[in-house]
Amino acid sequence: MTATLAKPPVDVPAERELPRRKRNVGGFLNWVATHAIGLALGLMFATPVVFVFLTAVMSDNQAFTSDLWPREWHWENFVEVFDKAPLFQYLINSLTYSLLATAGMLISSIPAAYALAKLRWRGRNLAFLLVIGAMMLPPQVVAVPLYDTWSSLGLTGTLWPLIAPYFLFDAFSIFLLRQFMLTIPQSYVDAARVDGCSEFQTLIRIIVPMAKPGIAATALFCFLFTWNDYFGPLLYTGEVKDQWTLSLALATFKGMHIVQWNSSMAVTFLTMIPAVVLFVFAQKSFVKGITFTGVKG
Repeated sequence: MTATLAKPPVDVPAERELPRRKRNVGGFLNWVATHAIGLALGLMFATPVVFVFLTAVMSDNQAFTSDLWPREWHWENFVEVFDKAPLFQYLINSLTYSLLATAGMLISSIPAAYALAKLRWRGRNLAFLLVIGAMMLPPQVVAVPLYDTWSSLGLTGTLWPLIAPYFLFDAFSIFLLRQFMLTIPQSYVDAARVDGCSEFQTLIRIIVPMAKPGIAATALFCFLFTWNDYFGPLLYTGEVKDQWTLSLALATFKGMHIVQWNSSMAVTFLTMIPAVVLFVFAQKSFVKGITFTGVKG
């Protein structure tokens, strides 16, 4: 038997031996440099949220000072705001307004966007120009005639003047969905028609499943807009507190001569939670819908 000879160790030059810690630090710095703009934007958007939270857990006296960090953490502020105002009722009103408006927007905007994107009919371009024009029209311009109309119908003091228009027409949603549907190849629609599908069946079975990211993005836009809407509820329900939304509830913590900043910030932070949770769960569909919107296939 022959003895196995051990190989002599190979000397590795010292300059080629990089410590693992240095490699990790270099990789981290490289990642920071690559994502510098994103980190700066994230910090810019996160700073107000952190400021709202820190002010919400301050005492009433400290909230009027220039301190940025709480001396004592008053978690009870999030509970006391429910004793100062009927926030549960305002939450139900906000959810009613946002959910019904979003549902109405989808019911009215999806068929309209399909007609503008996939159907050939005389006057289609003119109708699209009218949609663009409606987007450019400030809502304050038509506030007075609309208020007179809803007042004559006896619906002022309720949320229905804010919800009902979404079941009829929403220019921005129609535009956004139309642009996304343009990215769907026309061959799918033609194949469905050859197979004997009606336009309604083509919309429900072909277009809607393929346009789910665009629909999710549009629904999220509508929900966030109605959730944060202040002008509409103030105009139609300003004198009826039972119909107030959370955006109007913030005004109850602001008096003529004093503002309870800690309570106001606590309500503000609680108001942001549903919107943040919704965005987290719908983030992938939202980003995908925005990415493909406007890119014509």
